[in-house]
Amino acid sequence: MENSLRGRGYHMDSKNNNNYHDQQNINNIQKMRAVLATLPPFCKQFFRGITEYTSARTRLAYAYDIRTFFEYLHDKNPYCAKMEITEFPLSLLDQIAREDIEEYMEYLSYYEKDEKIYTNDERGKKRKLAALRSFYSYFFEAELIQKNPAALVPLPKLHEKEIVRLDADEVAILLDQVEDGTNLTKAQQRFHQVTKTRDIALLTLLLGTGIRVSECVGLDLEDVDFKNNGIKIRRKGGYEAVIYFGEEVEEALSDYLEERYHIIPQTGHEHALFLSMQQRRMSVRAVENMVKKYSATVTSLKKITPHKLRSTYGTSLYRETGDIYLVADVLGHKDVNTTKKHYAALEDERRRSAANKVRLREKPSERKP
Repeated sequence: MENSLRGRGYHMDSKNNNNYHDQQNINNIQKMRAVLATLPPFCKQFFRGITEYTSARTRLAYAYDIRTFFEYLHDKNPYCAKMEITEFPLSLLDQIAREDIEEYMEYLSYYEKDEKIYTNDERGKKRKLAALRSFYSYFFEAELIQKNPAALVPLPKLHEKEIVRLDADEVAILLDQVEDGTNLTKAQQRFHQVTKTRDIALLTLLLGTGIRVSECVGLDLEDVDFKNNGIKIRRKGGYEAVIYFGEEVEEALSDYLEERYHIIPQTGHEHALFLSMQQRRMSVRAVENMVKKYSATVTSLKKITPHKLRSTYGTSLYRETGDIYLVADVLGHKDVNTTKKHYAALEDERRRSAANKVRLREKPSERKP
């Protein structure tokens, strides 16, 4: 995609060996090693065993969740309290009963650690139990333990949440606010002129393509192709995909790139598409804060995040096309049932609208004499 940028009068040096996504993967591996150092030695076998079909990010999340379980045992179980967590033997897993895991699930609702309070809703509990189930299943299937109590504990039932999205008029107001910044605080307005063009491009890209915030901040200059109006992104799972954009996104990106190529980035951030005011690649947190800042000027009733902008795009695309498979493909959902679940209310809306589409007989007033 580099040729398309050259065609616009821009030139880029060859890319560094590690792009944003590769570096994130390396960071996760380093964090993983640090967490493993706090866990029993037998845990390493589990994480080696799932390496082929999980990402470094998923394994890190599992490691944090499994550590939470072992910390609970160390704090609440008299037998486990007698030794350090790193000294826990594999045989300990066979001494854990179903009731112990059920008590752990109840504990997760509210607990204190290092003078901080932690809570988990049903989604948090489900994730932690899923990690524990995977952990137990690995050793049970390898015939290294005799029991699998985690499999006996049912996953928490999730209460379906209504999808929060911006209405069409709210999208327009949001982009207008980014343009003029009149409703921002005085402190925010001081930097508005500096970041306005970038912010318009970033928000227009999110709203006009539905890409994830992690995919957005991972974009490099070479990933933008104006010849075909597409961007190359790295999806969850590591595979690459090309997402196409329309005229509004093209215009916003073009305006931003006119500024971007006059900025001298920090070393190591030369290829990043979206730069912070410190001339470094924007982080996920920075984009989240930016969305929060502007959306607060539009609506106080909806908590708008980058993911809600993704939902806004998915809703608009489905309403325009009625093609749930297209929506799933563009959003990068591996399973269309995930998409159907998210947009079930819209599916019902379409089914209701079909009720009057087929006419069986003409009304008496419409019949010819």
